Amino acid sequence: MAIVVRLDVMLATRKVRSRELAEFVGITESNLSLLKSGHVRGVRFETLSKICEFLACQPGDLLAYVPDEEE
Repeated sequence: MAIVVRLDVMLATRKVRSRELAEFVGITESNLSLLKSGHVRGVRFETLSKICEFLACQPGDLLAYVPDEEE
């Protein structure tokens, strides 16, 4: 996958628990876990905006592009 979700890194950096973030954003902890692991097909801009608001960060702090290696 070319897009890597770095939400777990940002949560650790900010010393925030997933539960707190999920409550603020208004999503379940299981959906947040899926997002953290990158097992989602997409994310709403509203959700991304709330995450950035809570963590005081930019979307680029949460997402990274890592090119796939050519075989």
